[in-house]
Amino acid sequence: MSRRARVTPAEAGLPDGGGRRRTPGLRREEVAVLAGVGVSWYQWLEQGREITVSPQVLDAVSRVLRLDEAERRHLYLLAGLNPPLPAAVQAPVSDGLRRLIEAWMPFPAHVLDPYWNTVAFNDAAGMVFGYGEADTNCLVSYFMSPIYRERDANWHRNAAAVVGQFRVAASERPGDPGYQLIVDDLMAQSTEFREIWERNDVHAAGQLGKVVNHPTAGQLHFESTQLRVPARSDLTIVLHTPLPDTGTAEQLEWLATPEGRRTTIRPAV
Repeated sequence: MSRRARVTPAEAGLPDGGGRRRTPGLRREEVAVLAGVGVSWYQWLEQGREITVSPQVLDAVSRVLRLDEAERRHLYLLAGLNPPLPAAVQAPVSDGLRRLIEAWMPFPAHVLDPYWNTVAFNDAAGMVFGYGEADTNCLVSYFMSPIYRERDANWHRNAAAVVGQFRVAASERPGDPGYQLIVDDLMAQSTEFREIWERNDVHAAGQLGKVVNHPTAGQLHFESTQLRVPARSDLTIVLHTPLPDTGTAEQLEWLATPEGRRTTIRPAV
């Protein structure tokens, strides 16, 4: 009701009735007509009754009521549906987020979308983990990239935790085909992934220890931390912090120098 009250007829493309309106904002029947739903159904929606709703109808109501992204997601939750991914899920990473991961240099940092697609990474992540243009999905690279597997000293120990974290992410959006496509692809390509996935284990997201055997910088010790972005609920920032007393920070600083960068250049094929 409060959302109806703040939308004027003019904003909704309706005549104002010559000043004869008795209430501010839009009437229920006007919202129903503009959203293409029945008046009684819309009244029941406002009253919180047990009715069948669909994402398409909720999107229509959201459009009429001029809800912002947070309000639209909240409406989905009130209706008992999975909140939609923001429309910007495929949009470029903002300049602010790019500045953040660049400011983390010389330590590795990257940004993931809900399906663990790598949408941005800094130079340190490329040099340390061997990320390149072919590494479009973090989970796929974990199992299928020979460079990543060769450098991860604890690959077999961490594999179950990584798969368990992805299962938790997928369980937050049951039925989402985006996750199933990635799982089906890896099930067909990797017997190791298939064996771990079929255990049905889960692992909470958060911090994960990593040891990287880098070909020129030697052994690097990290603590990987996942951080959600409040302004972009579809994105997660992954920061790799060097562990103290391991020499990792010093080696990363060397890798970021012109000399260190030259050692990480892949030979032309």
